Amino acid sequence: MRTESKKWVVASAAMLLGSLLIGGAIAHAQNAGAASKAEITAAEAWAFPVYPPLAELQAPPPHPKELVHIAGSTRSYTQAQIDQSTPDWFPQDHPPASGIVAEARKPAGSCAECHLIDGAGVPATATPAGLPKAYILEQFAAFRAGQRGISAPRTSQDMRKEARAVTDAELQLAANYFSKLKFVPRARVIEAATVPKMHWKFFVQVPDKSGAREPIGERIVETPANFDDYQYSSDRTAYTAYVPPDSIARGAVIAAKGVGTAAACGSCHGATLQGVGAIPPLAGRSPTYIVRELILFRTGKRSNPQAAPMVQEASQLSVKDMIAVAAYAASRK
Repeated sequence: MRTESKKWVVASAAMLLGSLLIGGAIAHAQNAGAASKAEITAAEAWAFPVYPPLAELQAPPPHPKELVHIAGSTRSYTQAQIDQSTPDWFPQDHPPASGIVAEARKPAGSCAECHLIDGAGVPATATPAGLPKAYILEQFAAFRAGQRGISAPRTSQDMRKEARAVTDAELQLAANYFSKLKFVPRARVIEAATVPKMHWKFFVQVPDKSGAREPIGERIVETPANFDDYQYSSDRTAYTAYVPPDSIARGAVIAAKGVGTAAACGSCHGATLQGVGAIPPLAGRSPTYIVRELILFRTGKRSNPQAAPMVQEASQLSVKDMIAVAAYAASRK
């Protein structure tokens, strides 16, 4: 759905599988290597999507009969159609989607509204494509039990409510569908000392029109290569993820050997970070999303029993470590 529509704004914020954390109590670091409260707060500014300002929400919507096209697709939709349901620009890229995956059912929205029809997701949401079915079911159980964070404070719904609104039969259908999809990496990771100056626009960072650049500092800047692809929910939206210099090499060492008392990432997620059993794959996935989840583990916002090992691991990492492992994982194909 076009992000300018209020429907997309509300639904997307509600379905942030990344469990947005804006502020909140943060435990103090237990050792010299762990992220401090100040570091976590600073990281939240770029890792957690900013809710659109009121001026954007009140902007006049496009004409409902306006015909929309995107590059590479032979399909077209009117704005009214896009506002009613998520467009399927590339049906050849995925099996037929049915039920809750593609169609909203009050009070639950469709999975595609925020995670896209082929599970590609966006930096602000999870990418369910190719995740183990057991892991998807486990996370829904955690949302239902209130053991995974909350969404942005200005939205009326969050993933917990969505998870509780979906029936067990719908959940099985969605988990079967997404777990059988082939994951396609969409982010190109680039190490850079300076990056285009950015601003938030509908849950994603986009370059300022001025063309100005600024030091990257200690953060990841992930932006769509083509904003139209993003705003019209193209499953093929490509992203550029800028990371600090030397992040990938540093992340490779942490992934293989660990850091401090934190174990190697590969000891659980596999040597190539492709996942093992119900443990999810990390290779090629959004680095912003990976850091956001590490912060949620670090702050105790992911508290289901299966999360305990990651809570312990994240407690040992600095934000610089988190950025490095996310950059390395995202750069793997």
